[in-house]
Amino acid sequence: MLVFFVIVIILALIYLDDKLGRIVFQNKNKKIVYPRRQSDISFFINGTHLFSDYFAEIRQAKHHIHILFYIIKNDETSQPFFQLLKQKAKEGVQIRILVDWVGSFGLPKSLIRSLKASGIEFAYTYKPRFPFFFYWLNRRNHRKITVIDGKIGYIGGFNIGREYVGKDPNFGEWRDYHLKITGEGVHDLQTQFLRDWEEATNTALDKSEYFPSLQAGAIAHQLFAKDGHALEQQLIDVIDQAKKEIIIGSPYFIPSRSVMNALLDALRRGVNVTVLVPLKADHLFVKEAAYPYFYRLLKAGARIYRFYQGFYHAKTIVIDEQWCDIGTANFDKRSLFFNSEINCYIFDRGFIREVKKAIERDLARSEQMTLDFWKKRTLWERGKESISTLLSAWL
Repeated sequence: MLVFFVIVIILALIYLDDKLGRIVFQNKNKKIVYPRRQSDISFFINGTHLFSDYFAEIRQAKHHIHILFYIIKNDETSQPFFQLLKQKAKEGVQIRILVDWVGSFGLPKSLIRSLKASGIEFAYTYKPRFPFFFYWLNRRNHRKITVIDGKIGYIGGFNIGREYVGKDPNFGEWRDYHLKITGEGVHDLQTQFLRDWEEATNTALDKSEYFPSLQAGAIAHQLFAKDGHALEQQLIDVIDQAKKEIIIGSPYFIPSRSVMNALLDALRRGVNVTVLVPLKADHLFVKEAAYPYFYRLLKAGARIYRFYQGFYHAKTIVIDEQWCDIGTANFDKRSLFFNSEINCYIFDRGFIREVKKAIERDLARSEQMTLDFWKKRTLWERGKESISTLLSAWL
């Protein structure tokens, strides 16, 4: 009995710490809507192809390389990455690496020391601190941004590690969506990286050398960054505007009540809603946490698919071939309310059709969920679903 009360008290203190931290820092939760831009954008769905291009551009860097990832693993995939960066630092290229403290917790201190000894600047975002230790532990910088010489930018769902190039047998093929941007939009990726770097290091940089003149490209787009809240209303607004079709791809599907209601309203007015998620799970309980939402959507006429050929990690929304979102935010409460995220909204019909073709190929390698399947869940699955529902805000 004493152990039970101790556990209850500890959980209560964690809850209060997190709740008070959010209240104290809510005014610092920002959203930044960058201007509409014109850029040339390449679309990657395969880690091997992405990193072949990514490494080639890093090799050509002349002035600086700015890198922000949620996760960088210490494995056979990341080692060539670090060696390449060390070589570029020897050539005199400025290199800054920024990673999330929780996401990249496994990086050994010896590796970080070797990077710094090579002249590479390295920093963590959202390191836990007092007061409100658990609040800071719960915050994540989930952005993935790379800017090379102020002229080439990358943004999307891939991190650095063996699973992202399909080398982890537990996941197999890794499906993700990532963008390479050249043109006006790189200016905004650079701005966001420097914001995050200065916040993490408490060091202001002379920005004049990081913003070369850029030419307009062919594709209209807009970057949206947020810390904490702000994404929820953005999603509701675009869902409310849908007339024919909404396609959502996400590894996790745990929407807020307001976002869920917006989807149900769309179904009631005749909009086709399709949701694509992975069959496998990469975190405990996240798959089951989606089931209550799936049940309501299936009853309302939505189509739900589970990708079975590997792991589906892409974060995308397509609406009426008029609007497409590719970025770092998942369709879950953590991305809605806790994480720092950055998304790219695309308004070019030709590009959106390219994204839809990729989604259609992924749907062809997915199984469709039915109400009958949902009703036949085992007692174990139902139990995990109940626990997942209680924990859904923190998954």
